[in-house]
Amino acid sequence: MAKLTKKIKSNRELVDRTKTYTVEDAVTIVKDAAKGRKFDETVELAINLSVDPRHADQNVRGMVELPNGTGKTVRVAVFAKDAKAEEAKAAGADLVGADDLAEKIQAGEMNFDRCIATPDMMPLVGRLGKVLGPRGLMPNPKLGTVTPDVTSAVKSAKSGAVEFRVEKAGIVHGGVGKASFDEAKLAENIRAFIGAIVKAKPSGAKGTYMKKITLSSTMGPGIHLDLSSIA
Repeated sequence: MAKLTKKIKSNRELVDRTKTYTVEDAVTIVKDAAKGRKFDETVELAINLSVDPRHADQNVRGMVELPNGTGKTVRVAVFAKDAKAEEAKAAGADLVGADDLAEKIQAGEMNFDRCIATPDMMPLVGRLGKVLGPRGLMPNPKLGTVTPDVTSAVKSAKSGAVEFRVEKAGIVHGGVGKASFDEAKLAENIRAFIGAIVKAKPSGAKGTYMKKITLSSTMGPGIHLDLSSIA
C-alpha cells in the first residue's frame, strides 16, 4: 500500500468525518486543503439524489449560470449561417460554421467545450450525434444550446453556464469554481448550483430528494454539507 503524503494526512485532519458543515465552513476547509498546490484546483460538488435515471420521470438534467463563473476558459463552437454566424462571432464564439465545421468535427477536430446551433442547423448537426453525443456536446433546446439567440447562448457559455446531468448511480457532479476564488463567491456559486438541482427535481422523485452533498477540491478531502445550511 502506498504511503500517504504529509499533505494528504494534513488534509484529512482538517475534516471530521462524523460531522456535516455549513457551506461557509466547508469552503474555508476546501481552500485550506488546496494551499500549496502547484495548480489552481477545481472546487466540485457531488450531490446524491434519490432518483433512478433509468426511468424517464426521474431524470435530472439542466443548465445553471454560476454568478461568479467557473474560472475556466470555455471554448464555444456555433453552427450558424449568414447573419447568425456573424452574430456568433461578435459574441465571442471560438468556432463558427456549417458544413465546414461539421467536416472538422467528423475529422476529429473538437477543440471546444460547448456546442451551440441555430434551429435551422439541426438537420446537419443531427448527423454528428454519434460523435458529439458521447462527449456531452450535442446541442439541446432544453439546455438553451439550440436557439436563434446565439448572442445570449454564447455569452452564457463564456460567463460560466454549467450543464449538469444525473449519472446512473443517482449522483450529479459539477465544478463550481476554483480554489483561488474568494470564499463568498464560492459559497454563492455553490448555492446557485444546488438551487438549480432543486428546481430540476423530476416528477418521479420519491422520498428525500437530496440525500447527501459533498464538497471537495480536485485533490482535497470530501466534506459533507449540512443540508439545512443551503438555503
